[in-house]
Order: sequence, then structure tokens, then C-alpha cells
Amino acid sequence: MVLLENDSFLTELTRLFQKCRSSGSVVITLKKYDGRTKPVPRKGHSESFEPADNKCLIRASDGKKKISTVVSTKEVIKFQMAYSNLLRAHMDGLKKKDKKSKSKKTKATQ
Repeated sequence: MVLLENDSFLTELTRLFQKCRSSGSVVITLKKYDGRTKPVPRKGHSESFEPADNKCLIRASDGKKKISTVVSTKEVIKFQMAYSNLLRAHMDGLKKKDKKSKSKKTKATQ
């Protein structure tokens, strides 16, 4: 997994969306990130770890290529605006949900 800066992450995410436009999908996950790279120690060990500030880990994958970035609290608003514009621009390839007719629905309930 490649850890990128915020701007380069958005650029690579745009490339992933363009690559998967005709077929395929992009999976995006968001997670609170406290800066740890090792797992939390067991209860027997008393090691206190206090993060300096809250961060968000964002990962994206198309099944072959994985990218990620860490967004700090200072950069959240700027990143969110750019991220939402990117999502709006690439949400046009979604398939529409099939609507069921009312007559079939009423017959099923009776």
C-alpha cells in the first residue's frame, strides 16, 4: 500500500475512477487514525499512548492498486471539499435501481 500526500492521493484516485469507469469498482474506506503502526498492547502491559491530534486514514483500492493518505484535523475542510467534488464528478457511472410496478406490489401484499 502506498501512503501518499493529500493532493497526490486525489490525483491517483481520479486515475482509479477513470480506469474503472467502464468496468470494475473502486473501494474507499475511512478510519480514525491515531498514528500507531503497531497493534495495541495487551492488558498486562501498561503502555499509555496519547495521540497528538485526531487524524483520518483514507484508503482506496481497485483490487490491484492500493493507495492511502492520512488527513490531519487542520487539513480536513480543504480535503473534504476537493474529495466531494471528485466524487460528484465520477458518480455518473452508477447503475439505476430497478423499480417494481405497483400492481406487482399490491398483489404480493394481499
